[in-house]
Amino acid sequence: MSDTNVKETAEKKSSPKDIKVNTVEPKGMGVKKKRIVGAIVKNTVLAILAVIWLIPILWLFVSAFNVDPGINYAHFFPSKGWTFNNFIQLFHANSAVMYVRWFLNTLLIAFFSCIISTVFVLMVSYAFSCCRFEGRKGLMSLSMVINMFPGVLSMIAIYFIMKTIGLTESHVGMVVVYSAGSGLGYLIVKGFMDTIPASMREAAKMEGASELTVFLKVILPLCKPIVVYQIISSFLVPWGDFVFAKLMLGHDVKNFTIAIGLYGMLSKENLPRYFSQFCAGGILISIPISILFIIMQKYYVEGVTSGSTKG
Repeated sequence: MSDTNVKETAEKKSSPKDIKVNTVEPKGMGVKKKRIVGAIVKNTVLAILAVIWLIPILWLFVSAFNVDPGINYAHFFPSKGWTFNNFIQLFHANSAVMYVRWFLNTLLIAFFSCIISTVFVLMVSYAFSCCRFEGRKGLMSLSMVINMFPGVLSMIAIYFIMKTIGLTESHVGMVVVYSAGSGLGYLIVKGFMDTIPASMREAAKMEGASELTVFLKVILPLCKPIVVYQIISSFLVPWGDFVFAKLMLGHDVKNFTIAIGLYGMLSKENLPRYFSQFCAGGILISIPISILFIIMQKYYVEGVTSGSTKG
């Protein structure tokens, strides 16, 4: 082969047209872009859902300051002006609106139910977590099965039982209803107690401590986060309940809780006169529990997460 042919062959092999350029992006860059796009999509969806969720709350808030006492479908914001009078009127009782009385009724029921329920749950949780007795696992399984049934299913039976013993249309009866079966909700508190080393209880018993002393002076001080969680949970149930309260408290306006009272303000005859006051009442009733949750939020979150690590 001549030198000319060799040169031509070499030039053809090294021609720029035949050289393949690697234009593929690094693998890490592609993954990073996908993550950024995914984060943008997720955050956008969450923002849209948050706006949809907040619109009714915002409408409730602005309607509470509406000069027009009735409901207004034509305008989102008050069209006739703003006023603080709706909040003031709630504290002037009349035959239809007894907001202060309803508030106090709800507060008393929630307070006593909270104390009794918390005591019951703590005792049951300690028994199942720290004590070993015959039939323990069977009782735990039975209580979990019972908890799977909605409380509403037993509503009629509870009503007739309470009527038989004369506790319908009574705040004492409401406390009994909310507290009686509270011990069945022991699972999260028990999970928290399970994380406490058994050696601490054994050491206390070796020093001569009784079971009650171990419970009060060893276990409870270590269960502060879950106790706070249980207090808030027990307080929320009667604070916002409507179904049992409506069934049990009858038709006497003075006995109503705040949920029943506010619902009554939305009746056909009261809606044109009290809707703005209803919105104001809804805002006021949310303030105490919001403050309580903000103050105890640290312990609440710690109690939930710790109690769910071990069952």
